[in-house]
Amino acid sequence: MEYLIIIISAVFVNNIVLAKFLGICPFLGVSNRVGTAVGMSAAVLFVMVLSTIVTYLLQKYVLDPFHIAYMQTIVFILVIAALVQMVETILKKISPGLYQALGIFLPLITTNCAVLGIAILTIQNDYNLMQGVVFTAANALGFGLAIIIFAGLRERLDLQGVPKGMKGFPISLIMAGLLSLAFMGFSGIVK
Repeated sequence: MEYLIIIISAVFVNNIVLAKFLGICPFLGVSNRVGTAVGMSAAVLFVMVLSTIVTYLLQKYVLDPFHIAYMQTIVFILVIAALVQMVETILKKISPGLYQALGIFLPLITTNCAVLGIAILTIQNDYNLMQGVVFTAANALGFGLAIIIFAGLRERLDLQGVPKGMKGFPISLIMAGLLSLAFMGFSGIVK
């Protein structure tokens, strides 16, 4: 039951993008097409889960025992950067099309505050490794859900007659706000 509460809370109630406003850059930048959003979601899921495992172990077995927890942010950023480089290399070999579609946004996962934020929140919430992985995977799924829904809305919006002054980011920001309000409807389900 505890894991179910973590999942529902992370995906719907405390969505990393729509409630905590982390990961806005890829949310707005990669959400032009659903296919690209799905690819970005998969890359973020992989990097988030892997980075949380590595950063959790570093925190518990290196930083805390040697009383250098103040190095947490620097160490976590280095780990995330290395993992993103690994994902970039793998995608270049396995799926060149997806690699080209993600373009500049794949290296931006390195600076995606959602990845770093989840790694830090896992430590701050005092989760054990399994809870941390579930929390991270649920947040990554919440990120994916938000970006895929948003990409679908943007694709449909391209077919509509939007006034010239509202095309592009202005209407996208309005839609993001409305999507955030829709997700607020889940508040109160869990803490």
